[in-house]
Amino acid sequence: MASSSIEESLSNRIAGEIILSNNPGATMRKWRELLDISQIKLAAQLSLSPSVISDYESGRRKSPGTSFVRKFVKALISMDMSAGGRFVREISRLTRTASDAILDIKEFSLPVKAKKICETVKGRVLSGKELLGRDIYGYTVVDSIKAITSLSGNDFLQIFGSTSERAVIFTGVTHGRSPLIAIKVHQLKPKMIIIHGPIDRVDELAVKLAEYDQLLLVLSRVPTVEDLVRALNKLYRATHRLKP
Repeated sequence: MASSSIEESLSNRIAGEIILSNNPGATMRKWRELLDISQIKLAAQLSLSPSVISDYESGRRKSPGTSFVRKFVKALISMDMSAGGRFVREISRLTRTASDAILDIKEFSLPVKAKKICETVKGRVLSGKELLGRDIYGYTVVDSIKAITSLSGNDFLQIFGSTSERAVIFTGVTHGRSPLIAIKVHQLKPKMIIIHGPIDRVDELAVKLAEYDQLLLVLSRVPTVEDLVRALNKLYRATHRLKP
């Protein structure tokens, strides 16, 4: 895909998500932070006071119109491309059509604390309890066997959706070792890993690998995969009902 097509596709996606969001300001902040651009630099690019960006993101200023959203998104993309386009290329690569190994994938309109996700999946923390306060921007539910056996190389990156700042839930897990090894060999890593399945005892190696990479590792005790997906969907819908 040509660079201009990638930029246009991503611009349309970001703009559409902001305009359709129940909390446009939070969605604007999410994308600005994903592209690693400060409020000050973005404001300068738009010839605005940083307080204007801050007011929109916090909800102190009423929702932006389509004209401002278009300028906001164009500035984000332009600034990233001027710096080499690393984030634009990465996000575009991660938003390809998902594999059938992916059972569910969602992006939150508002960040959700890892602790809340842990509670939603009836989780027990195995490693990284101190990381429960981190923000999570989405989740992916994965069939661990299909993911490990059918996804390789760049295809595995499909599980990250539009950001690695997410929880990845591996289902059908029996020991916990294989998902952590699969994550270990990839440079991009999720902020939270949840394992779910008929697990009698979690392999010590899985916990050690999580500790080594400073990952939050959680064991879900929700009875079935269907119940797990249903609970996560309920949490997802809740984030879209929240107002600034």
